Formats: sequence, structure tokens, C-alpha cells
Amino acid sequence: KLLSSINIDTVVGLRDKAILSTVIYTASRIGAVARLRLKDLYDVGDQYCLHFIDKGGKSREIPVRHDLQQLLKLYLQSSGLKLGDSSDRPLFGTTRKNALTLNDRPMSAGDMSRMIKRRLLACGLPPRLSPHSFRVTTITDLLTQGVPLEDVQHLAGHADPRTTRLYDRRHKSVTRNIVERISV
Repeated sequence: KLLSSINIDTVVGLRDKAILSTVIYTASRIGAVARLRLKDLYDVGDQYCLHFIDKGGKSREIPVRHDLQQLLKLYLQSSGLKLGDSSDRPLFGTTRKNALTLNDRPMSAGDMSRMIKRRLLACGLPPRLSPHSFRVTTITDLLTQGVPLEDVQHLAGHADPRTTRLYDRRHKSVTRNIVERISV
């Protein structure tokens, strides 16, 4: 619902959808997405990859799924950025005062979080959701599909599988059936 609600007729809409899609389809932390530079998106011949610097300075390379690759291509084209540019230019820049074009100032994790909150509100999703909610959802979704825990752990950049298990929301719900059984 959130991704389909974003109008991509403007470079800002493309940027916002690219940020959200990157968060969702890489299970990355918003801070790592905010640190992305143009040089961190590259073509390895048959696909694009993103190079993330995670918390603690850990380095991860994540292949870009096909639909995200197409969105990133469109975003780069619309924003005047070039794939293969080895500069330290931010991948996701802030808007100029007119809010229709981007500048060379990188969006911070806080900027991205506020943008996501605005987008959530605009499409009627609960305000309790946050950028980290997408990371939790992606991890839970992969585990639900039967992807091995160690593969999901690697994607999430967790050193310990117990951390990945903390993100698993498959069995972490309190149902009415449970509370009706309280015998006090």
C-alpha cells in the first residue's frame, strides 16, 4: 500500500520510493541507507549491487532485485546522477527549497525517517510503524517462506542468529484465545 501510494512523476517521489524500496528489499537499517553514496551502487555485469556500511563499520554487499534495479535506474536518470560515478556524492540527496529538485546534500537517517512517517500518514498506515518496522517485516517474511535462518541472518548483517530470531514475528502474537484462558 505504501509503495503504490507514491507518485513517481517527480524526482522527489522517485527518490522516496527508491529509499523505501531499498529499506524493504535489502533489510537494511535506515542509517546504512542514509550513508549510501553514488559509488556504493554499481553494476557487476548481470545485476546491480549495493555496498552498505552498517553499524559498527561492518561492510556488506547486497545484490539488487530486478524491480528495485529498474526503480534505481529511473531515479538516477531523473536526478541526473550517473551509475558508475565514483564520487562521494550521496545516492539520496535532500530537496532544494522548491521541493522539486534534489541537491548534493545527503539525506540523514532522521530526514529519511521523517519522510517515511509522512508517507505512512499520507496513505493511512498506522503511525506506530517506523523504518525499522520494514526490516522486521522483511526478516519475518523471509523466515515465513522457509528461507534458512543463516541466510536471513547474513542478509540482515547480524553476527548472531539469536539477534535475527528477535526479529521473527511469526509466533509473537497474543490472541484473544490466549487471554480468555487466564483463570484468575
